Amino acid sequence: MGYGAAGIGIAAAAAILAGFPAGAARAANGAYAVDAADISDTGSCKVESWMQAATNTDFSMVANPSCVVDPFKLKPVELSMLSNEARSGGAWSTTFAPKAKTNLVPTGVGKLGFSFSAGAQFDALTGQNQTVFATIPATFRLSEVTRINLNGGWLWDRTVDRHYLTYGVGFDWKFTETLQWTIEAFGQVGQSDEPSTVRPRFQTGMRYRPNDIFSVDLIYGHNIMGEDAHWITLGTTIRFPVPDSKPEHHRTGHL
Repeated sequence: MGYGAAGIGIAAAAAILAGFPAGAARAANGAYAVDAADISDTGSCKVESWMQAATNTDFSMVANPSCVVDPFKLKPVELSMLSNEARSGGAWSTTFAPKAKTNLVPTGVGKLGFSFSAGAQFDALTGQNQTVFATIPATFRLSEVTRINLNGGWLWDRTVDRHYLTYGVGFDWKFTETLQWTIEAFGQVGQSDEPSTVRPRFQTGMRYRPNDIFSVDLIYGHNIMGEDAHWITLGTTIRFPVPDSKPEHHRTGHL
């Protein structure tokens, strides 16, 4: 395609450092909240972006560039920088959330694999650290086209100095060569002045992926930001694989 691994890495790193103009740190599998245990090949990159609108007039524009690197030749690490331009309760905010993720046990059909990820969220205008979080994503593949994702973790909301346990469960089914259906429930457990903050959250959506480079998602969700509203999300992912590598689903047999 005319680009090398170094060029991909430089381009994605520049995007990350620029901090795409786009507050809740979530990003797992694009606009979905429940993460899978897998990461891509070392040297590959992708840019996920999505827009969300809620029935209470809240709005969000997100970009999340990421690359997989292995600088110390020990274990590949996926580095990402989510940025979010959001309107909540009539007020606008801009946040960014760096995150690192590494796979500890590979996934496979009939096999449970898991990873570890951690990151933080900052206010882009003041630099204030708003949250710190860590998650263990686990994936069990029922077949080459179905999988269950389980997440467990911890969140420290520094704006109110409260700690939460976080959870998530999701199911993915690739029922044609180009279409995938996802359903997931997730949330956080702890004390909150707003009851909706600790109520379960829900999303379901369809992904259209005509090739190994591009995909688009259309998602319906409820209470996904802890505000007891209904949401519609439109998202895209553009992937930059390692040149001359096999397509991911050919290489791994995975979704």
